Amino acid sequence: MLAAFHHNFIVAAAMKPVTSLAKLLVLSLCIQTTLFAPAQSSSLLQAGVAEIDITPPVGHRLAGYFNERFATGTHDPLMAKAIILEHGREKFAFAFCDLLGLSLHVSTNARARVSKATGIPVSHIMLSATHSHTGPNFDDVRRDYFHEQAVKQFGKDPHEEIYYPDFLTERLVKVLTEANRKLAPANVVVGVTKLEGISFNRRFHMRNGRVQFNPGQLNTNIVRAAGPIDPDVAMLVLRTADNTRALAGATIFSCHCDTVGGTEYSADYPFFLQQTLRASFGNEFISAFGAGTCGDINHINVAVKEPLKGFALAERNGATLARAVLAGQSGLVPITNPRFAMRSRTLHLPLQEVTPEQAQAAWDKLGILENNGGAFMEKVEAVKAVDLANRGKTWPMEIQVFQLDEDTAIVGLPGEVFVELGLAIKQASPFKRTFVISMCNDRPGYVPTLKAFGEGSYEVTNSRIRPGGGEKMVETAIELLKRLK
Repeated sequence: MLAAFHHNFIVAAAMKPVTSLAKLLVLSLCIQTTLFAPAQSSSLLQAGVAEIDITPPVGHRLAGYFNERFATGTHDPLMAKAIILEHGREKFAFAFCDLLGLSLHVSTNARARVSKATGIPVSHIMLSATHSHTGPNFDDVRRDYFHEQAVKQFGKDPHEEIYYPDFLTERLVKVLTEANRKLAPANVVVGVTKLEGISFNRRFHMRNGRVQFNPGQLNTNIVRAAGPIDPDVAMLVLRTADNTRALAGATIFSCHCDTVGGTEYSADYPFFLQQTLRASFGNEFISAFGAGTCGDINHINVAVKEPLKGFALAERNGATLARAVLAGQSGLVPITNPRFAMRSRTLHLPLQEVTPEQAQAAWDKLGILENNGGAFMEKVEAVKAVDLANRGKTWPMEIQVFQLDEDTAIVGLPGEVFVELGLAIKQASPFKRTFVISMCNDRPGYVPTLKAFGEGSYEVTNSRIRPGGGEKMVETAIELLKRLK
């Protein structure tokens, strides 16, 4: 209990204030390392699904880049999609949000309130973000800077009709409790197929001996990619009890959701994944997307010259991914002998250091974010310094592992995790199928490999953790998986 109290005090005190109710719930329901006994095996699972619109008003600040951008419209509404799975006495809750990331502020409050409403333990609730770069900016250094400037100038912030963290928390509670109310017998099928050609490692060894991210298409100074990709397309599909109709599905793939660009709200290529799947499964099909470990993976093929951004590109990649999902349906395996169990552990990883003087100098410098001023890496370093000062010396990084049956497990990791770390978890996992999802419950920056820290470039400069933190997350995930098995 002392370990649980310490973990939850740190979480509740992180970055933003948490309501007293949320504090009490988290302290009582969340434990640092938890094993829940597997449920009695029987035949049919219970499943519930729901979705809800989480789009803020037009005009809100957009996330994803290092300059101020405002939403000028909505191409497709941002959604939160909930999946609840129940077997015997055990129940898991998953939410997939069309957002750049979730803050610990939001996830702590939302999970506590969902737990109170449904009885699902906090540790059994996983909230993830798709990492869309055309969603709202909130709980972020850049938002805080521009918000403060707006209040100074106008007396209020004209770009925040609502306080988005509270709005998002309410919506997450609503959609997850709705999915819980809809629990009914269902068939769950799982599997993995492969897809290459739409995801690429964006870090490259160059002729000058350095590693560079996004060096540009047809760059003759490129020697080779600095890392692999993960071609796995992991699939979890919920079907009716009579197996006649697909109700919902979660697709997990490792590639940045940054193909659209522009200033319209959009879920990016997962929206087109959904539209293509609905053409086959029906318009009521709920298509959730989980971001695999894609911290160093994006859609840019440097070997060709083609548009880097736009809805046409997003549609092409989303439809291509959907076709892989549809082709893989015949190979999906039913969960016929469920064995629900889970473990979670929170690591308190040391962060890089910044002095108060450095943080203040960085804050005073944030004006370079306005009107595309300043060099790109200068902006990155300024935002990072202020963020590190807000976070303190360590940061809680929760690792979640869910077992569905003897062959299938789901791992949830916080942050923008490098692909090699996700691959290492899969390769060492004792489960035949291990689905690894990043951007879960929090987005504390990039999680590079130890090797990448030695190579440098953007993702390393923009990381908050110290070298070796990613490997500790991998070790923890593998240990938890082995204990479940």
